[in-house]
Amino acid sequence: MASPLLLESAGGFLASCTALYFLALKKSPNLKFAALAGWLLPTVKEYFLKQNLLASAGLLLLRLAIGVMMIHHGQEKLADPQQFANTYVASLHLPFPLFFAYAAGISELIGSWLLIFGVFAPLGALAITGTMLVAAYQHILTGGFNIYVLELVALYLGGSISLLLIGPGLFSIDALVVRNINTSPPVIEDSEELVLEPIAVRVNNN
Repeated sequence: MASPLLLESAGGFLASCTALYFLALKKSPNLKFAALAGWLLPTVKEYFLKQNLLASAGLLLLRLAIGVMMIHHGQEKLADPQQFANTYVASLHLPFPLFFAYAAGISELIGSWLLIFGVFAPLGALAITGTMLVAAYQHILTGGFNIYVLELVALYLGGSISLLLIGPGLFSIDALVVRNINTSPPVIEDSEELVLEPIAVRVNNN
């Protein structure tokens, strides 16, 4: 299993991302950002908020199933990355196998937590999709199309791709944030009043 320090680091990472997520959206957007967000917002809201409650409950179960079950795979890789690099990564003939072993473990661990909490869930789904694509290629390369070897990878891969395409559903931090996004530019007082008031003061003084 991974060390407690690793799990604490993962928790701190998620907490920091969530805090920055909310702080960034609370700031008043400038005009350029408001125009860009106003153009993208309908598409973003369609992606995150299109599901009804029943479909969102199903997506939540899928996120939890993939996230909870995938965590231990990432922990195992990071507990002994050299062994994973020698056993799996080396068969792909990639340079720097130890680096890719760490990358796979971190992607699975962090990606799982992102899916569980539904914060930056598309990034979590993308991370797990990437590792599962590589895992599927490695299994086919070394063992051919063996259903007993590929079935678990195929389930993880299909689930993560589905979440990536459909979105995390309403029961997620992503949906909560997107629902409350306000892209309205800051209210500016009427310029005519600001100009006429000093003029009226000068006339009265004269």
